[in-house]
Amino acid sequence: MSAIALMIVGLAAMSLGYLFYSKFIAEKIYRLDPNYRTPAHTMRDGVDYVPTNKFVLWGHHFTSVAGAAPIVGPAIAVIWGWVPAFMWVVLGTIFFAGIHDFGALWASARNRGQSVGMLSGRLIGSRGRSLFLVVIFLVLLMVNGAFAAVISNLLVSTPTSVIPVWGAIVVALVIGQLIYRYNVKLLWPSLGGVIVLYLLILLGSQFPVSLPDTVLGLSAKSFWILLLFAYAAIASLLPVWVLLQPRDYINGLQLFVGLGLLYMAVLFGAPELVAPAYNNELPADSPSIVPLLFVTIACGAISGFHGLVASGTTSKQLDKETDARFVGYFGAVGEGMLSLAAIICCTAGFATLLDWQQVYTAFGQGGVNAFVQGGGTLLANGLGLPADLGATILAVMAILFAGTTMDTGLRLQRFVIQEAGELAGIKVNTLVGTFIAVGVCMALAFGAGAEGSGGMAIWPLFGTTNQLLAGLTLSIITVLLIKQGRPAMYTLVPLVFLLAMSIYALLVQMGQFYRAENWLLLGMDVVILIAALWVTLESVIAMRKGRDPAADMTTDEPLP
Repeated sequence: MSAIALMIVGLAAMSLGYLFYSKFIAEKIYRLDPNYRTPAHTMRDGVDYVPTNKFVLWGHHFTSVAGAAPIVGPAIAVIWGWVPAFMWVVLGTIFFAGIHDFGALWASARNRGQSVGMLSGRLIGSRGRSLFLVVIFLVLLMVNGAFAAVISNLLVSTPTSVIPVWGAIVVALVIGQLIYRYNVKLLWPSLGGVIVLYLLILLGSQFPVSLPDTVLGLSAKSFWILLLFAYAAIASLLPVWVLLQPRDYINGLQLFVGLGLLYMAVLFGAPELVAPAYNNELPADSPSIVPLLFVTIACGAISGFHGLVASGTTSKQLDKETDARFVGYFGAVGEGMLSLAAIICCTAGFATLLDWQQVYTAFGQGGVNAFVQGGGTLLANGLGLPADLGATILAVMAILFAGTTMDTGLRLQRFVIQEAGELAGIKVNTLVGTFIAVGVCMALAFGAGAEGSGGMAIWPLFGTTNQLLAGLTLSIITVLLIKQGRPAMYTLVPLVFLLAMSIYALLVQMGQFYRAENWLLLGMDVVILIAALWVTLESVIAMRKGRDPAADMTTDEPLP
């Protein structure tokens, strides 16, 4: 089958979902009000609460959620065949991710920009909120620890990416000053920023930067991880307009250019999908497609981390409530497009089925490297780009998005620590909260693995925990809709499906960890399962209470 057909069907379906389904949700379910005063205005502080142009905010939201996961998940899941991966990405984007991201943003903006964890306290009670925060903290710990390891590996394996990756920070700082300090219109910084980014990619391909084997007594990978956490800590302390917003925005534009190149390469190169539609010759260690498909592909179909970003940083920058549809739902569509590209790269970027099978020799194979290599081949065959340059473009794209996810993730982890302190009656200031967040991540990175890669030690639980968090976030949105007397079916159906698949996967993994005598992951699995079941029970109790007239939210006041 031609990859062109897969590309057209996938892009068309997601476009129709945005044009029609998201409009229905915005008007009939969330009932967006253009006159509502968002927290960015009512609580404006110039640091976290800043009214933001919807295109810039979309760039922040999209690139914060589009880290390595929407590439890694599909690149692994195609081992079951391209049809299951394609169907879950497309249908998940339209009916799951869009309404989840959009809903978390809307609910938070209606409640002073509170995170879904804190919002749960108002809707399902203090016990549910405490357990919700435990799940959130663990997801953020996994994301920050693992993405640091992924980025460091790519910086070592692709030295041509070093100059453009770190140069992008300077580009973002300049763009932030031009837009916010000198009031330059968005067009010229956007064009200039993208041009400079791609010039940096060309420069990096000519001047690769490889660290020596040992730097200050650390391996190259460990040194990069240390530097990444230092950068993320500083970035999370700066006002969002200085670095976070412009970096995310310009990275979002760079991603669309990269996606455009990939899709043009597919169109002009007309590659064939060499991977099987359904793989009947799975490696011996491959788990069952149900439920593992639905947790292996998390970001790109639906992801609980998106709800954290939407309610943690994005809601505090929402200028108008009506912008939530574009920022939230279309942000999910953008990530779906990235996952679709990853599927095509990992199924049509190989010359023959045998070449594909030599990469996918066991479950868990593929990942970012398969995306980079396969995408580089597509760019070379379709557009005539040198294979090394194509690989550099895609590696930089993956690193930049993983990096922006770390920026936002560490800021979110600081918010969670401060919220937990608030519940305990302890005021945790910004600097202390950041120090604790970095300290915990560093302890995991260097205390649980070689070369600072300890974040990968708990990564096997990420997909399941992430999807579980998405289900719990949908439960909060569903409770809110029921309390307002609004139709809840559109969130309830995805909620039930996700919770069923996630809890099933937790039980499957529990058996795997027990047989492997991996007591760390087994213990975490049990804690997460108990927390999830408890929050689910609290949510069901809240749903059964039915409508609460005090929760209509017809004004700009939060829930009582």
